[in-house]
Amino acid sequence: MTVALQPGTRGAKTLELTPGNTAAERQRMAVRDLREAASLWRLCWTLAWLDIRLRYRGSMLGPFWLTLSTGAMVAAMGAIYSTLFRMDLHEYLPFLAVSQVLWGFLATLVTDACTGYTSNEGMIRSIRMPFSLYAARIVLRNLIVLAHNTVVFVVVDAVLDTWPGPEVILAIPGMALWLVDSLAITATLGALCARFRDIPPIVTNVLQMAFFVTPVIWKPELVGDAQWMLPFNPFFTLLEVVRGPLLGTVPDMAVYASAIGSSILLCGVSWLLFSRVRGRIAFWI
Repeated sequence: MTVALQPGTRGAKTLELTPGNTAAERQRMAVRDLREAASLWRLCWTLAWLDIRLRYRGSMLGPFWLTLSTGAMVAAMGAIYSTLFRMDLHEYLPFLAVSQVLWGFLATLVTDACTGYTSNEGMIRSIRMPFSLYAARIVLRNLIVLAHNTVVFVVVDAVLDTWPGPEVILAIPGMALWLVDSLAITATLGALCARFRDIPPIVTNVLQMAFFVTPVIWKPELVGDAQWMLPFNPFFTLLEVVRGPLLGTVPDMAVYASAIGSSILLCGVSWLLFSRVRGRIAFWI
């Protein structure tokens, strides 16, 4: 049985939260949700672009202020940390530029995912749209920002003449893996944070710790013989499958195996959670 709310009532949508729903029925509803979101890709693009325009409304440079600040931070940190780590600036600066841009995408995406549903409370309660559309909107918005932030390491490569070789083509499957993982983590954190409001600050603290224990501002070679432990860090493997090809290197098979394994686990957990709680999200926000 389906509980239907009248158009004039709070919620204004059909809720599929039914005790009699079987696991198979919930799976079909989740698949339908994804299919409907895919059919609304134009709306998703429009909403993502609108988010960026509203965020930088009144600014002359718009989102390129973020690009300029990232470039300034890379230049300052490159000069400082190349001295501290006793590394050649010509070798270290491209690594730092790529790492900072990619990590900025990951950190912002995870932070936005925590409020993926709660920040759209009014829309969820008034308009019937697939919940996966809100996750896709966050991913697309951050992909647009990532696209113009790539100017930072392109400029660094142009100035230092450190262009990657043909290995750069391997960044394409790495980005495809990022896209799948981004949708999974956004849907997962959006639902969990709608139900448990203590999770966002926990996620922020985890990201801060992960930044320092992951080779972002320091190179993997600095840990010496302990490099074999790095593939056990999912943040490192996820970062390396894109960063390595952009720097002209091919990641180890252990890195790919760890990244793919982590992605399968993440997607499995995300799908089970999304299919189970999708009909309850409107009550939680």
